[in-house]
Amino acid sequence: MAAKLLLFDCDSTLSAIEGIDELGRLRGPAVFRAVEDMTNAAMNGGTPMEAVFAKRLEMIQPTLAELESIGQKYIAHIEPTAVESLKALRQAGWTIAIVSGGFTQAIRPLADYLGIDRVEAVELRFKSDGSYAGYNESCPTSKTKGKNVVARKLRAELQARPVILVGDGASDLEVKEDIDIFIGFGRYAVRPKVKAGADVFIYALAELPAALSQHH
Repeated sequence: MAAKLLLFDCDSTLSAIEGIDELGRLRGPAVFRAVEDMTNAAMNGGTPMEAVFAKRLEMIQPTLAELESIGQKYIAHIEPTAVESLKALRQAGWTIAIVSGGFTQAIRPLADYLGIDRVEAVELRFKSDGSYAGYNESCPTSKTKGKNVVARKLRAELQARPVILVGDGASDLEVKEDIDIFIGFGRYAVRPKVKAGADVFIYALAELPAALSQHH
């Protein structure tokens, strides 16, 4: 039987924070502002992901310990209805995965907390002393339309139908052409372009089970 696949963005969707912005915040107000501006430019659609991805990391040079602290922050700021909603969706037969342009090592603790096995994000590299050593450039989500690549890969691998993605940003909206339904998410950020392009738009993950039973 085909899997019913539900893909979630992480930042500003499963959790209130943007991990990269929180890393920027650790470097003081000027770096935080510069990083946040680059993130917004990419999320609102207009700046390609490649243009900001390496640049933000080079500016911050995050350490492994800092990345782990962001993992705890994701859990502390988890979307308030996420745990119950995901439980209900699993019971309804949905396979759940996270597809994010964020960082695997920071997202993993949140995924474990939510009982999600599959995380498709970007692995950062660190030296033995924990200092920053770049990122794995073969991770699709570090690039424009990378989430599309992952959605197609997972659909094929799991023989999934339908494939549905929930997210708040322009990189989520782009996936629409490679999935069956795109659900825009607006609890933390309502981006006009995303709201206009979404098949369904919700403001809490608690609205998901009903939205899915209506559209599926």
